[in-house]
Amino acid sequence: MATQLMFYASAVPLSSQRHIGLSVKVGGDFGFARKANSVPLTAVEIPRAAADYVVVFAGQGDGIMPVVILGIEPEHNLFIKENGAWDGVYVPAFVRRYPFVFAGSADAKTFTLCIDESFSGCNRDGRGEQLFDTDGERTQYLDTVLNFVKDYQVQHQRTSALCKHLSDLGLLEPMQAQFTLPGGARRGLTGFMAVNRTKLKALDRETLTNLVVSDELELIYLHLQSLQNFNRMLQRIGAEPSTVPAAEGDEPAAHEEGDGAPVTH
Repeated sequence: MATQLMFYASAVPLSSQRHIGLSVKVGGDFGFARKANSVPLTAVEIPRAAADYVVVFAGQGDGIMPVVILGIEPEHNLFIKENGAWDGVYVPAFVRRYPFVFAGSADAKTFTLCIDESFSGCNRDGRGEQLFDTDGERTQYLDTVLNFVKDYQVQHQRTSALCKHLSDLGLLEPMQAQFTLPGGARRGLTGFMAVNRTKLKALDRETLTNLVVSDELELIYLHLQSLQNFNRMLQRIGAEPSTVPAAEGDEPAAHEEGDGAPVTH
């Protein structure tokens, strides 16, 4: 599935006719994200995520978004424990909204709330929270979910504007990271971008002032500082870095464009 729906195997529109009597049990089991080695972020999440993860940018054109790198191998999330618990201080909203998601119309003017019926927490045994009452009306829980997903969509659109601004300023450049696995095999992580600090410093005063006023400059520096977390992530599997993403605007390494998520080779 597309990156936007990476967890969702069977997302269908939510309706009282189809889903009355359905309950959803959510909690500390994030096993559904076990194969995600990166997930998108919204801009408002960067301050919290940057303290724990590597925050970079991925995608192309209007699809560029901030992402957190969660693993260095394909389909392997280093932040999921064997019991499905999340092994990190902050859980990205992209993960927390599962099994719910908005599906947009072709003109992107209307959105329909959907649910992944394959989620293990979906049940008709009364476990967790009901979505509709016996009259087919939305429960308070479903209203809370709807508000959360609405807010996520708004933040997603604001984040797209941020990324377009950084791209228009020419600040985003492709980067790569090289590391050695415990067995001696060398790997490279590519398919992501970082802000070039040298180009950032070269911006004119008015542009820099606008970045400060809009709080975008703060987000940029949080992103750059988060690149230091790559070493901490490698320590989870005992891997050794040979080249890590640099925050000083080093010459970017060439890479093939991927599908919007970091890839290992």
